[in-house]
Amino acid sequence: MFCAIDFGTSNSAIAIPGPITGMRLVELEPGHRTMPTAVFYFVEGPELDGPPRAFGRAAVAAYVDGIDGRLMRSMKSILGSNLIDQTTDVGGGRGARYLDIVAGYLKHLKGRAEAQAGTRIGRAVLGRPVFFVDDDPARDAQAQSALEAAARQVGFDDIEFQYEPIAAAFDYERSATREQVVLVVDIGGGTSDFSVVRVGPQRIDVLDRKADILANHGVHVAGTDFDRRVELAAILPEYGYGAYGPTVAGAPAREVPSSVYFDLATWHLINTVYSPGRVAELRSMRGFYGEPKHYERLMVVVGERLGHELMARAEQAKIDVADGGGTRIDLSHTERELAAVLTEQQAVDAIEVDIARIVGAAGEAVRQAGLTPRQIDALYFTGGSTGLRLLASRIAAAFPAAQVVRGDRFASVATGLGLHAQRWFGRDEQTASAG
Repeated sequence: MFCAIDFGTSNSAIAIPGPITGMRLVELEPGHRTMPTAVFYFVEGPELDGPPRAFGRAAVAAYVDGIDGRLMRSMKSILGSNLIDQTTDVGGGRGARYLDIVAGYLKHLKGRAEAQAGTRIGRAVLGRPVFFVDDDPARDAQAQSALEAAARQVGFDDIEFQYEPIAAAFDYERSATREQVVLVVDIGGGTSDFSVVRVGPQRIDVLDRKADILANHGVHVAGTDFDRRVELAAILPEYGYGAYGPTVAGAPAREVPSSVYFDLATWHLINTVYSPGRVAELRSMRGFYGEPKHYERLMVVVGERLGHELMARAEQAKIDVADGGGTRIDLSHTERELAAVLTEQQAVDAIEVDIARIVGAAGEAVRQAGLTPRQIDALYFTGGSTGLRLLASRIAAAFPAAQVVRGDRFASVATGLGLHAQRWFGRDEQTASAG
């Protein structure tokens, strides 16, 4: 038995062979074929198969309900960092290596798939971004090795990797009626990946498609970066970001130190703000603030561990303005009647640098393929962040002759990985049958 795993920054999915033919996505949670890439460690509870944990929507719900524990998200971004072999406090006097956190999540996916398949699964195709880490081949290779180590740790003994945007091209190809050159635009939570791929009905059964992959390019900028920019632009100013301290002895006022705000706007750094040493440092900084309310609100966020909740509200605000208009961001959980406003123009201004970099990466992928923008027949959008209208329209404008096709934003990659797994491991089965 084999499977295909889309281990995403924000959401994950797994595909297994269907009961008769083809591949099907596993129902990871009731009514859902994709699951948030999230783990919640409970402070209290028995250790059965590791520390007491919840996964996916249950993990997010435990956090939102205020249960004592620690929420882990954006785990994929840790793979290429020096943190991967380090141990972090997960509450209740327990520690966990970041690699084991990733492995525990993969084990949960594998268990759900095995329960539905009715048998052990030992072979897997794992998706990976074009670049785990930008402009650093050594760290990029380290990231893939870490993911492979986590997969082997949970019982996969035959592992293949496939680029996520290439997998999306396989999904698109099923409906292609003629040969085309397609730019696959895969923008998720952590990476924006682009692949120029030749597809067509005459190529669909060819196992080795290397000759049809004309170029790959990507940048480590995507949805979580948008959330960070939105939070810094619209939410954290209410807590003192960009504000100034009092004037002392006629000297010009100085800007409030910003490091705590950058950490509060970065998923995997938020919990560092709650360390005793950091809290003690912040408590000594009241005099840095010219507006006492800013300091008081910040300390409410730190004291009640509301950093991830602020980022969740930034993400929702981004979604709310994706199709135009503005939104009111409710911040009353930190101060009664407190709110911030985000307009579409503010959102555009906040993420303009990121959008320009992403559009530039799309153009670079086409240049590396030796093509011009007008030689691209179709744009195939997949990944959760392609739902952001202003981003998708900017990319489309750069390729005026291309047909715009939207795949399943959350399942196209998993479906394509499943197709590749079926072809790859099906080859082994055919060889065994022939022997």
